[in-house]
Amino acid sequence: MTTQGNATDETLLKSQRHERILAMLKRSGQVHAGALGELFKVSAYTIRRDLDELADAGALQRVHGGAVLASHVPKSYEERKGSGIGEKTQSARAALALIAEDDVVIIDGGSTTAALVQALPTGYPATFITHSPAIANELLRRSVQETILIGGRLDPHSRVAVGALPVEAYAKISADICFLGIWGLNISQGVTSPYYDEAQVRSAMVGAANKVVGLAVADKLGTGGPFTVAPASALTHLSVEEGVPGELTRPFEEIGIRILRPGPQS
Repeated sequence: MTTQGNATDETLLKSQRHERILAMLKRSGQVHAGALGELFKVSAYTIRRDLDELADAGALQRVHGGAVLASHVPKSYEERKGSGIGEKTQSARAALALIAEDDVVIIDGGSTTAALVQALPTGYPATFITHSPAIANELLRRSVQETILIGGRLDPHSRVAVGALPVEAYAKISADICFLGIWGLNISQGVTSPYYDEAQVRSAMVGAANKVVGLAVADKLGTGGPFTVAPASALTHLSVEEGVPGELTRPFEEIGIRILRPGPQS
């Protein structure tokens, strides 16, 4: 009976630890294994096991020294395009004023960047470069000064060109600004993607522009994924929707990223 009682107590304690770890992740976006061990007064092995179990359950993403929230944003473009339309439009419009006449602008694929293009004034006098056929089509509808479509193997999930061709093409471009769709973003991993090939192209995009603007909504901040695009510090700006709590954006402000929000302050 004593053994059963101890096992029950241990299970309850583990359950409570898991709940508190997830609550801390939702509040701050990241936890460190060493600090968790001190907080719960358990061994490093126990904390590693807790984090591994939560990772196996899809609740978090393990990173060096701890964990971040796992991104639950749908991976495919088809699943993403109909979700959070209002928030994505706010995020996109907050970043729109950064585009100047005669700029060379790189536009990522995705539903948030599509909202940015749809908000452009008709006939905007700038050059836009994208590896997304859907974004190129939207740019043509807006009759912008020039649209350049970069080709490659079309990924059926993200609906963008991937592989060596777009990576090499972006390496030869010096753009004024890049608008990057954010799938996951945290301080430890930086900008993340669910697919390796997509991450490689986005990494090349980041390296091709003077300013790099991440377009994100609240549920993507503090989350992580399997493939890193670039460190968080590679972003010069982070554009979010109205009402995003300061605790979600503060870690990025502290490393020098300018936060853009809808309204006069953006």
